[in-house]
Amino acid sequence: MSLAMEYDHWKSVVRGLSKPKVPIEPYVPVDRRSPSRHLPVPSAWEGIPSILADIFQRFRLKTRLCLEFGVEYGYSTVALSSFFDHVIGVDTFEGDKHTVNKSNIFELTQERLSVYPNISLVRSDYRDYIRNEVRNFDLIHVDIVHTFADTYACGLWSAQHSHCTLFHDTQSFPQVKQAVREIARATGKRFYNYQESHGLGVLL
Repeated sequence: MSLAMEYDHWKSVVRGLSKPKVPIEPYVPVDRRSPSRHLPVPSAWEGIPSILADIFQRFRLKTRLCLEFGVEYGYSTVALSSFFDHVIGVDTFEGDKHTVNKSNIFELTQERLSVYPNISLVRSDYRDYIRNEVRNFDLIHVDIVHTFADTYACGLWSAQHSHCTLFHDTQSFPQVKQAVREIARATGKRFYNYQESHGLGVLL
């Protein structure tokens, strides 16, 4: 992580000391079940698909339109497509400093997911995508480069354009959890945190 990103993270932590505490409610699923679709590729998201139905039922989410920032090989995208009429996956498909993959995998992922007609892939940086997107989504999943600044920027826009926003790696990356905490503060939404599978923040 760059020094600038570390500075953003710790600046937020220090500023938060003088503000009302943002409660983080543990998310404990009642019902676990595998979705109808599963992509057999390695993923840090492994385990999370089994709680998706529980999330949708508990919070009575609509399942028309889903947006995902951070597709990589498509594991989470395919899992989400089991529930939604349409899933849009946005990624540069070139990896980042927190991913194992550093090469261009757009064509590979596009071909792999071509069998799912309700998935559309967009090759774009999140900053370019949100500049022109005006729709609201039933759910947005954020799993981009795990810096405070990027998670906050992408996540705040996502929280403002969706009923429910998911954030992966809240347990593995303190800066991601801190960003979600600040987004909850800025939007007045409730922050639930699932601790397994590297952590999943649920913001509603």
